Amino acid sequence: MRHEIRHNPDFGLVQVHFDQPGEQIITESGAMVARDTGIEMKTSLQGGIGGALKRKLLGGESLFQNTFTATAPGQSMWFAPAPEGAIVCITMQPGMELFLQSGAYLASTPGVTLDTKWQGAKGFFSGGLFLIRAYGQGYLWFNCYGGAHVLDIGQQYYGYICDNTHMVAFTQGLQYNISKVGGLKSLFLGGEGLVCNFQGQGRLWLQTRNPSSLASFLHPFRPVKAKSSG
Repeated sequence: MRHEIRHNPDFGLVQVHFDQPGEQIITESGAMVARDTGIEMKTSLQGGIGGALKRKLLGGESLFQNTFTATAPGQSMWFAPAPEGAIVCITMQPGMELFLQSGAYLASTPGVTLDTKWQGAKGFFSGGLFLIRAYGQGYLWFNCYGGAHVLDIGQQYYGYICDNTHMVAFTQGLQYNISKVGGLKSLFLGGEGLVCNFQGQGRLWLQTRNPSSLASFLHPFRPVKAKSSG
């Protein structure tokens, strides 16, 4: 299997070339852009019914994943995330763990296992910081809204604070805690809210934009239906 990320960092798109029959790619529901007609597609619930329902109720993402299987050498397909921005591909190795914000997962090969890791009350009070733990061997693709900004904690930086809506992924070896910025006054008036404070040693990926800020920017321009005077 060969793969290439095209149009990064603005409108990332992945092309996969299958070298032999039986090779597979698993993607988030709705990620497929195009494929050869001979490639088979099967839709399934991620992690079984219980895991899928938990992810849907707590993380807000799709219940379903699609598995694409090559039936002949030389077949290819394209897939992309819903938000515009960069795509990152990680080659997972045995013993390696990567933690993703739940909406960042895009695709993986069958050797990579995804574990929905709900953060309990900690995740609830962090404003929806629900994580997926990825481990195993193979390729893992995740997406960012905007560009991907990489920080090496413990080498380049000795600890780092980031807005939780900009956090995309991090490797094992990093620990974090959730806190407010400047108390309630800053939370409601200053435009800054909850942050992740990272310590330890590992790599952290941030996205340069976040959907919440875009929604706040667009809110004053939304069409408002005039009330009837009668």
